Amino acid sequence: MADHNDPNAVNTIFSDVEPSAADVYDLFGFPSPDVAGGEKVVVALTFASVPEAGTLDADLLYRIHFTAHPRVVAPTATEHSLETILAYIEAVRDRYLGELRSSEVRVNVDAGGQGTVQFIGFPGGDFTTTVPTNQVTAVDSSGGHRIQVFLGGRDDAFFNDLTGFFRSINYAPQFYHVPHDMVEARELPIPKTLIELEGNVLFNFDPANPELGHHGVKGTLPAGPWTWTGDRFKKDADGNYRFVYTGVDAQAGKNVNTVVLEIPLGFVTASPAEHRIVNTWAESWVRLGVGKVPGIHEHHPFWQEHPWALLHRLTLDGELRRYKLVDTVGQPFADAALSEREDSRQVGANNVALGPHFIKRLAHLGWGFGPSITALGLHTSFDHDNSPVSVHRTYELAVDAFPRVRRTITQQLRMPDESWNPRGLDIPLRRPYEIFIPNVCAIDMDTTGTWPFGRRLEDQVATRFLSMFLDHEATLNGRSYHVEMLSNQALWDAVPIVPRTPPNPLRNDRDFLDHFPYLAEPW
Repeated sequence: MADHNDPNAVNTIFSDVEPSAADVYDLFGFPSPDVAGGEKVVVALTFASVPEAGTLDADLLYRIHFTAHPRVVAPTATEHSLETILAYIEAVRDRYLGELRSSEVRVNVDAGGQGTVQFIGFPGGDFTTTVPTNQVTAVDSSGGHRIQVFLGGRDDAFFNDLTGFFRSINYAPQFYHVPHDMVEARELPIPKTLIELEGNVLFNFDPANPELGHHGVKGTLPAGPWTWTGDRFKKDADGNYRFVYTGVDAQAGKNVNTVVLEIPLGFVTASPAEHRIVNTWAESWVRLGVGKVPGIHEHHPFWQEHPWALLHRLTLDGELRRYKLVDTVGQPFADAALSEREDSRQVGANNVALGPHFIKRLAHLGWGFGPSITALGLHTSFDHDNSPVSVHRTYELAVDAFPRVRRTITQQLRMPDESWNPRGLDIPLRRPYEIFIPNVCAIDMDTTGTWPFGRRLEDQVATRFLSMFLDHEATLNGRSYHVEMLSNQALWDAVPIVPRTPPNPLRNDRDFLDHFPYLAEPW
């Protein structure tokens, strides 16, 4: 997932957790196609439609942060070692905890459904406005910038095979009734994999129970041990592997609530010609004293673990002191996949302390996905010692994990063509460690804003995330590997696997709009 069912305190996959409007889902950001009057940036935050689509919870406050800065062109010949990666992380820490100060938009609604939108700290001036829900509203800043605002219900813009993803990581709560406090029964100690494992009876597709893990169908988790002792991938009588994915959109027919903004670049930054990167990230906060999201305490565990975060807490303004932080979202999968949905890791852009953990986590995922990719006859960026099958391996130290995952996190992710760079500028391809630290959606205004240069609504980010484990220096039929390669039907037609489908659907259940607010109408 991008950020659905994250953090664990609002993770409705657990049998005893109720849906919450504090569960932020996705953050989209891209340059607006409407350039009349100057460049604009579009940002859309989606979250659980609680109490219902079009009706926002009056006990919630949403914050969308913005910063802008020049594009930095990194040297192409830099040697990437663990030391250089950690040095980059430290530089990010200095920037995001030092001189960088974000502007923000705060949004909440009253009991009558009237929205209050605050613009705070922008070069274009501070102001507050009220808007109705479920309709497009144009508001003017004190400096004369016109901003489009939409608060309300829309179709869920995230399209993915959620069940397939959870099958790939052997995530028990998607398939079995698992309560929140049964921590040992979340990701079971079975190898991650893109191909079914011979004898993995807990998670392999069962023709006798085909709906298991779909549409809320769950079983009773058998008594342990929840391990796997096999040594090969599963094959059928025709010699085909079985894919853990089906390509079926688990979000089809589902609605979200959303905050969508279309903001002139000149409002975000006083130097729009130089500040070509707009960073954005978002948070959900729930009002204290209302008993919602009880799993998140007023004294957040992270405040106790990291003194700088405690200092941040102590400097909150009067309004924020009446709320508690629940969820953050920036880069797809930074929280739900790499931070493993831990409540204490909801730190937004300031995720630099999690850098070593991300290295270990990506190595753990690589031992599952890397051998799967090799088995299909493709080249992987992960060094798995030519293992013939996926392996369950974890690491205590980043220094031990890094040699395995170095190429995965330092390689440039190739794009399928040059359409992302319409002006043909000297814009370097992005590397995974730059994408996930800091945890922001970094919108490059000189590109189309497609991931990882932002995030467009039509981007199949789940499949692009998997493409990190491909070797982007390799070629197939004379063409370099790229972020869209696993969405190519011809590839799946040529490999020995069933079903022969890309892992995730190629388009949303409803077509997106070509105008503001861009997300499709709700069901």
